[in-house]
Amino acid sequence: MVVIAAIVALEAAALLLAAGWYGWQLVTGAPVLSFWGAVFTLALLLALSTWLFAVARFLLRGYRWPRAGALVAQLLVLTIGFPTAAGGYAAAGAAMLVPAAAAIVLLFDKRVVAYTSRVGDAPPAL
Repeated sequence: MVVIAAIVALEAAALLLAAGWYGWQLVTGAPVLSFWGAVFTLALLLALSTWLFAVARFLLRGYRWPRAGALVAQLLVLTIGFPTAAGGYAAAGAAMLVPAAAAIVLLFDKRVVAYTSRVGDAPPAL
């Protein structure tokens, strides 16, 4: 569970870093086709980063719902990682594919499923 949460938290941190870089480029006057489109993209990056941090936190606490969120996030990373690796950026593609594949495999491990499916001593609901 700790490994999955760490992978998701690192992905969230990478998105937060990308949002910071994107925001800096927006403030310093980098050319964009649509200013409000760029602001919307920045907001999406920040929202997804926040969501992934929440998924990582609640995975560690044993909630059931973050498993689905983590799986969807990893599948999205795979859809970006394969074309990246095939497009000539093998190191960047591998940096996306290997952790995503590891997280997907671990999400279906019986210990993880048992930990997130606890009934009696589960943490209180939101």
